[in-house]
Amino acid sequence: MTALPELPRTARRLLRAVLAAGAVLALGLAAAGTASAQDGAPDAGVHPGVMTRTGPESAQCTANFVFTDGSATYLGQAAHCAGTGGSTEVDGCEAGSLPLGTPVEVEGAAAPGRLVYSSWLSMQERGETDPDTCRFNDFALVELSPDDAARTSPAVPFYGGPTGVATDGVATGGIVYGYGNSSLRQGVRALKPKTGTSTGTGGGGWTHTVVTVPPGVPGDSGSGYLTADGRALGVLSTLNLAPAPGTNGISDLRKILDYANGPGGHGGALRLVEGDRPFTPQPVPIDPAF
Repeated sequence: MTALPELPRTARRLLRAVLAAGAVLALGLAAAGTASAQDGAPDAGVHPGVMTRTGPESAQCTANFVFTDGSATYLGQAAHCAGTGGSTEVDGCEAGSLPLGTPVEVEGAAAPGRLVYSSWLSMQERGETDPDTCRFNDFALVELSPDDAARTSPAVPFYGGPTGVATDGVATGGIVYGYGNSSLRQGVRALKPKTGTSTGTGGGGWTHTVVTVPPGVPGDSGSGYLTADGRALGVLSTLNLAPAPGTNGISDLRKILDYANGPGGHGGALRLVEGDRPFTPQPVPIDPAF
């Protein structure tokens, strides 16, 4: 298992296969006429799915959802997007991170955002020892400037929503939807929406393993996933190389928010902002060959 911003040497062959499969999927979507109808971003300059870069030399990541505590507006991303170590450093209780206050470049924003919360830094400060929490609590908040907050839409491109937080996770075999914005996709819109299923929940409910077409790749780190009814399920955290290469690990959003509002220090005020567009999933037919 590896964090997504950097691609391990052993996964290069997998990435080539992913992009080849994605190219086929893009053609299928275009033929079906679904891509152009729903994949556009909201009119607002900032929204879930925009690219982010934390610090001057960081890898590109993808924002998941919009949050507020009543006093500011935040974009969510993965904590490892501010990581200072290698891509295999996934234990947030030990991994290095850029400090709070680090500027974050946000696609569509007029001014840089600011890293104001990191689950990794919070766990380290509080001496967290639970291994599942340390491994899968992978979440950060980027505070937007007031001007950019006023131009922010909470709607997920292509799908709309979210309609709330998924409080019960997702059942094995349950449908999931994601929206990635990796620069590796070279801006091809039809490759950004992802449809798939959950293959199980682990880590005491902290993580969900999903298989989607196309799968999440480096640059999709931190992107959001929705359940079949449009609820926000979690945050893309890992690219799994074993036991099932090509699957992804999704950190559970309900647990993430519970931690942030408890030990994380938000005092119960942090909440998801629901989408200002209806949730309208467009399931993608999956070729059995993939």
